[in-house]
Amino acid sequence: MAQPSLGILTLYLNDDRLLEERLVYQKMITAGRKLGLDCFVFTPQDVNYQQNRIHAMLYDPVTKVWSRKWRRFPHMIYDRCRIQRSHRFEQLLRFRAKYGHLTFLNRPLRNKWTVYKTLSREARFRPHLPFTKIVENSNDLREMIGKYPLLYLKPINGTGGRGILRIERKPQKLWLIQGRDHSRRIIKPEMVSSSQLLQKLAAWEMKNHRYVIQQGIHIKLPNGRVHDYRMLVQKNAQGKWELTGCAGRVGAPGSITSNLHGGGKAASMHSLLSRWIRDEAKVDQIEKEASELGVQIAEFLESSYSDLCELALDLAIDQNGRIWLLEVNPKPAREVFARAGEHNTYRKAIIRPLEYALWLHRQKSRIKEEEEDPSSS
Repeated sequence: MAQPSLGILTLYLNDDRLLEERLVYQKMITAGRKLGLDCFVFTPQDVNYQQNRIHAMLYDPVTKVWSRKWRRFPHMIYDRCRIQRSHRFEQLLRFRAKYGHLTFLNRPLRNKWTVYKTLSREARFRPHLPFTKIVENSNDLREMIGKYPLLYLKPINGTGGRGILRIERKPQKLWLIQGRDHSRRIIKPEMVSSSQLLQKLAAWEMKNHRYVIQQGIHIKLPNGRVHDYRMLVQKNAQGKWELTGCAGRVGAPGSITSNLHGGGKAASMHSLLSRWIRDEAKVDQIEKEASELGVQIAEFLESSYSDLCELALDLAIDQNGRIWLLEVNPKPAREVFARAGEHNTYRKAIIRPLEYALWLHRQKSRIKEEEEDPSSS
């Protein structure tokens, strides 16, 4: 039997063919070789659609050199493509449409609004979901402003903290607006009246992006910085969902989000949560509950949509210990664990998709053998 192959599908960040996660891919290719899995990297731009061949990017762990070689399509595809507003993303959509019949470890997940609506249909998840509305007109904004003293305005397809506003009610009918633009730059905080607030929100890049407005959770530490938790759940070598790890994130000074790309810092979940809750028994209980919730959400979303192999859940935990799901990310980075000093978790996060790919390949090979020779089953 030929060695199983895995193509890591990604997108160049620009027209100079810059790769965002080159170091992670090097680690995956190296680990894959040790496991008996042939891994390479490619983008839709590297595909010859007439010959069904890929001008693949190969990495040699011995020489530590990248090279190019024309390859056949792999047995499996691990889709790492994040949303871009570029012609490269249009190429990705065409690739997915043409080759959607192939074996993918993971399929695209829906946007924030669709995921929220799907999860909110399940009674067991509703206590963990901040109330959220799609913004269709100013009445949606007015309703949420009247209902909640803290709100977040988010693009439905945004990542990395881009384009998010934090809106907080203050005394004397004033509102504090803070946020980041779509280039992640921090916007100078501004205090406005209630009437000015609606005008500001209505003008906030609504023409170019669709938004949701979400109930805010108070997660500011005593030093004024916001914090949350990044949980990674992945399928393991038996094809089952399992918690890989959860780490804390503390936002940069003046930032409304905790994203590492926006200047945030990482910490272990236990140490950060212990500072926040200050009750060791309760901290242990919250960690256990969060782990169970993460696996349940992953299983449910996969059953609701299509094949998935990993999800990152951004969690907020209020001072009563209640767990809130802020966001689901189907293309998670792993660096939070390395920055938090959790190097075993970081290595596990890299290897698990490879182990799952090998399990999936064995399952499909067994089914194929049984179909070709029914007497063997």
